[in-house]
Amino acid sequence: MTDTYTLPESWRGVLGDELEKPYFKLLAEFVEEERAKGPVHPPHDQVFAALEATPYDQVKVLVLGQDPYHGEGQGHGLCFSVRPGVKTPPSLRNIFKEMHEELGHPVPDNGYLMPWARQGVLLLNAVLTVRGSEANSHKGKGWEKFTDAVISAVASRPDPAVFVLWGNYAQKKLPLIDETRHVVIKGAHPSPLSAKKFFGSRPFTQIDEAVKAQGHAPIDWRIPNLGG
Repeated sequence: MTDTYTLPESWRGVLGDELEKPYFKLLAEFVEEERAKGPVHPPHDQVFAALEATPYDQVKVLVLGQDPYHGEGQGHGLCFSVRPGVKTPPSLRNIFKEMHEELGHPVPDNGYLMPWARQGVLLLNAVLTVRGSEANSHKGKGWEKFTDAVISAVASRPDPAVFVLWGNYAQKKLPLIDETRHVVIKGAHPSPLSAKKFFGSRPFTQIDEAVKAQGHAPIDWRIPNLGG
């Protein structure tokens, strides 16, 4: 018996068929086998956390990451985000540094990005699970096909959105997006390897200008301090 995956209600109409396809059934079996062998992140009930936090009809911005953090207790289903109480990883530290330089917002004491997700920022990883301590260990097993369907579903809505593609990996998804209808913001990845090019790229201003042009309220990028 494979683990059952249940899509949040707002996504079922556009993605429900994916879960019935042979590739997804093989993928679910693979992930279940991996969980039987050792740690897999995030927990099963948080694999679709990004879709739960940002309903289909409320997506203003789609930020595409690669795969979940592979450290114990880090990932919780939103790209770049970590649970409260977990040290902010280097890529997210660089995102916050750029936010501070660009918008003047203080760097928060945590890396929990749920406030962004609740404002319509879909924080989607291309691969939704990972073996503990092994980056990219679930690459090429079927998640990419599923998340391509997520990207295509957002791209096919009548309402335009803003797609944020940081780094070469994310920019390979460009063919899924009609750039005549949607705004695509491309840039270097915020990881320490390419941060020099990321700093000064002013992504937050670009996103908010595009969101406003599409008739929506801009995002409040401030992340509240959690203290403790």
